[in-house]
Amino acid sequence: RGYVVLSINYRSGTGYGMAFREALNYGPTGASEFQDVLGAGLYLRSRPDVLPNQIGLWGGSWGGYLTALGLARASGLFAAGVDLHGVHEWVRDIQDTRPGAAQLKEDYLRRAWDSSPMSSLDGWKSPVLFIHGDDDRSVIFNQTVQLVEELRKRNVDYELLVFPDEVHDFLLQKNWLRAYQAAASFFDRKLKP
Repeated sequence: RGYVVLSINYRSGTGYGMAFREALNYGPTGASEFQDVLGAGLYLRSRPDVLPNQIGLWGGSWGGYLTALGLARASGLFAAGVDLHGVHEWVRDIQDTRPGAAQLKEDYLRRAWDSSPMSSLDGWKSPVLFIHGDDDRSVIFNQTVQLVEELRKRNVDYELLVFPDEVHDFLLQKNWLRAYQAAASFFDRKLKP
């Protein structure tokens, strides 16, 4: 189709043992897994069979978080992205989903903010498609609503596909199909040379 879309098994993913799963400074404690996304994108850009300005990024849940982080911090590398129900602001996520979050220390919350896509929005230039169920209890739907509001203020091109009454791991097959079809259509429109 003339473009490449990146989806990687980043550090802190599952299936490679506890040391890989609990990587140093991952997620809200430093976003170290972003280095994997950046490294993979730079590798793709260096390949002679890849058009360097036609690289997309996509993922769901934690992969959605990394998609947003990649677009916020490396829009010059990633030309477009599809973010399925990703975390965009760790402090809010922690407060919304974890009992006792009010007890967390200020330095932890500062690192959580710095590890969030919301902390790096001024560099976000690439178009994005957000896909989220509005009854998601793992990543609260408001994560996407807040990010869309901020991107709108910055005139960033975005599209939004919301599934009413749908949860984090979509329950209905038709919604998975619509999500994948929407992602393919979005990349065709934004990345095809």
